[in-house]
Amino acid sequence: MKNSVASVAQSIVDWQLSHGRQHLPWQHTKDPYRIWLSEIMLQQTQVATVLGYYERFLARFPTVSDLGMAEQDEVMPYWAGLGYYARARNLHKCAQILHQDYGGQFPRSSAELATLPGIGPSTAAAIAAFAYGERAPIMDGNVKRVFCRYFGVYGLTHLRATEKKLWELAHQVLKAAPATLNMSAYTQGQMDLGAQVCTRGQPNCSACPLQTGCYALEHGVQTELPTPKPRTKQAERHCEMLIWQQDQQVLVEQRPDSGIWGGLLTLPQFESKAELQRFMQNQGLHLTEANKMAGMTHVFSHFKLHIQPWWVQSPAQLKEPTVSQQWVHLDQIDQSALPAPVLKLLEGIKNQASLF
Repeated sequence: MKNSVASVAQSIVDWQLSHGRQHLPWQHTKDPYRIWLSEIMLQQTQVATVLGYYERFLARFPTVSDLGMAEQDEVMPYWAGLGYYARARNLHKCAQILHQDYGGQFPRSSAELATLPGIGPSTAAAIAAFAYGERAPIMDGNVKRVFCRYFGVYGLTHLRATEKKLWELAHQVLKAAPATLNMSAYTQGQMDLGAQVCTRGQPNCSACPLQTGCYALEHGVQTELPTPKPRTKQAERHCEMLIWQQDQQVLVEQRPDSGIWGGLLTLPQFESKAELQRFMQNQGLHLTEANKMAGMTHVFSHFKLHIQPWWVQSPAQLKEPTVSQQWVHLDQIDQSALPAPVLKLLEGIKNQASLF
């Protein structure tokens, strides 16, 4: 094992400096706030998607104290569309703690960073490595794939035994690396290698700096590592959504913090058409097939949501409104904390209205 470990880190550094990504907006900064923000946004979200959100978020919340002093309702519109909204809630909660308890300063060690909301061991290590040069290993999905293939680690990567083995290897690699190792380049290089070369589908082994000594390449098992998860049929759910339009306003309601789209504004949602019909009757409104729009499907990580929208235009007053319900002008939907499928529906309504 010593021979295969000794040159891994430096090989990745040399490759990253020559072939890795160099011009991402969160690179070449030692500001832990910007690094932390990028790391959270990049969790389960591709770089191309994050770029625009990152710049807009920083323009509105340039420091961690700016974020910590804001209300959650002010934060969520700048995250809407990125998905996995618990990240945004934890981001805001963490910023509040950093502002109130740390004077707007980040802890300087990965161990202390990992005690904050929404910052796991790998994210903490990435922040500490990029901002402070700490020799702390990371272990995200890209690194797991590279390490599983290079070292020949079998087993589902989310299982404790497999994760433990991978973390042990990550520490061994750093321990064997030279004291002068460029931690920023090494940390970024692991991410870049997994994203650009050691990819899921067809890894470009001929361009990999770790091809010498790679277990998967030597044994021709690149597609078998990491161990594929057993295929399971994705669960499917159905709901009815109401687009109640009054002139240029639509009715929305804020979701609870837990569950899908937590903390966001959504259209009133119902489990069945009968439930929607009862709501409409209580409002003194009548729903017919003429109000029915084309359905749509939104795919989450664990299930598919089939949405049946209904569009009603009525000046009727909302009876017994709840504190979570409000009216939003169609011209303001782009600045509202709406999930992607709801925004898509309302943009269609807005565009149709502009034709008349």
